[in-house]
Amino acid sequence: MEIVEEIRKFVEEECKKKVNYFGYGIWAHHIIYVVKYAKLMAKRVGANEEIVEIAALLHDYASVKDYKLYEDHHLHGAELAEQILKKYNYPLNKIEKVKHCILSHRGSKIISKLTKESLCVVDADSMAHFDSIPSLFYLAFFSHKMNINEANNWLIQKLERSWNKLSPEAKEVIKAKFEAARVLLK
Repeated sequence: MEIVEEIRKFVEEECKKKVNYFGYGIWAHHIIYVVKYAKLMAKRVGANEEIVEIAALLHDYASVKDYKLYEDHHLHGAELAEQILKKYNYPLNKIEKVKHCILSHRGSKIISKLTKESLCVVDADSMAHFDSIPSLFYLAFFSHKMNINEANNWLIQKLERSWNKLSPEAKEVIKAKFEAARVLLK
């Protein structure tokens, strides 16, 4: 698991850079939660934990590297992950699995999610929203330039979409937080 620690350090350092449009908050308020839930889901469904953790660490890397890549960050992220992992001599068959997880993590894009590992990352990306509601408000205000009412409505819709994307196993894990968020935001 040495490579996991190397990737963790790399991504966190990239998140600290001034060129990162989202600031360090994307690490502290999103990526670490995605990793937490991806590992949890991997254990629950018997997925490869190393693949899942590396993919969770790199899933938004393209957006961190260059905000211009945000719209298609899943596509760019998969290619960047390949470049990064090759530098560590990571096995090609495992690189392809990591890439598949990154390609399929975007809930707003319809991409076939064929593996247990990719489903873990998809679930984790949505589950993380329930641990980082303040950061979603920040995104609404800072990135999307919304007022309070717009931001609240956007957040309610985002959390509903996130909930609806989850597998039954993930819903079981996050149900209490989803219900609490609904009470607080409505």
